[in-house]
Amino acid sequence: MKHIIAILLLFTLPTLPAWAAVTGKEVTYRAGDTFLKGYLAVDTAISGPRPGILVVHEWWGHNDYARKRARMLAELGYTALAVDMYGNGKTASHPEDAGKFSGEVRNNMPAAKARFLAAMTLLKAESSTNPDKIAAIGYCFGGGVVLEMARLGVDLVGVASFHGSLGTATPAQKGAIKGKVLVLNGAADPFVKTESIEHFKKEMRAAGVDFKFISYPEAKHSFTNPDADAYGKRFNLPLQYNEKADHQSWAEMQAFFKDIFK
Repeated sequence: MKHIIAILLLFTLPTLPAWAAVTGKEVTYRAGDTFLKGYLAVDTAISGPRPGILVVHEWWGHNDYARKRARMLAELGYTALAVDMYGNGKTASHPEDAGKFSGEVRNNMPAAKARFLAAMTLLKAESSTNPDKIAAIGYCFGGGVVLEMARLGVDLVGVASFHGSLGTATPAQKGAIKGKVLVLNGAADPFVKTESIEHFKKEMRAAGVDFKFISYPEAKHSFTNPDADAYGKRFNLPLQYNEKADHQSWAEMQAFFKDIFK
C-alpha cells in the first residue's frame, strides 16, 4: 500500500508547482502625462511566451478584485495585466466618486484609448507574452471599455465583457472590430435594458462581427464579484453576486480563449 501511495505522489507532485508559481507584481507605466499603476500576473513554472490578457476593472477602479482575476488568468496559463484606466491607481469608495471617475474616461475616448494602448504595449513587451496573441476582458465599466476599444479598432484577438455596459456614441463600423466578441450579461441586470441589448446585437451584425451574447437567468449587475452584495447593501444599489453565473461565465470565457488562441 505504501508503494502505491508513493507512486501516486510521484505522479501528483509535478502538477503542484504550476499552481504555486503564479506571481504578481505592481508595474508602473504612463500615457502622455498620466502615470498608471497596473498589476502583472504570470505563472513562472511555464516556459516560453503565451497569450496575454488585459483586465479592465469595475467603476470602483483598479482594486484587489481586478488583481484577483489577473491571477486567475495566470493560473490558466496566460500572462495577465490588470490595467489602470483612472490614473495613479486611484480607486473610489463611494458611487459618486466611481461615477465621476468612470464618466471622465467614457467622455474622453482618445485619452482612454491611449491609456489602454499603453497597458497593451507594456504587456506585449513582457518576455512571457506572445505579442501576436492579445485579448482583453472587463467587468462592469471595464466591460464597456473593452467593447469600446474593439470598436475603435484596437488590434485584439478577442474581448470578453462581464456585466458590462453596451451603449456607445460611436457604433462599430464594418470591419473595424478585428477580433471576436463575447458578452456575458445578467438577465436581471436593471442597468442593461432590453432595448440596449437589441441595439447592440444589431450593431454587431451590421458591422460583420463574430460575436456571442449570453444572458444568465436571475443574474443581476456585478454577478461575478463576491463583494457585490456588500456594495449593494451599503449603497442601496441593485448589485448581487451569483455563484452559478460567475462560474458559468468564467467557463465560457475559457472556451472563448481556447477558440481564439488555437
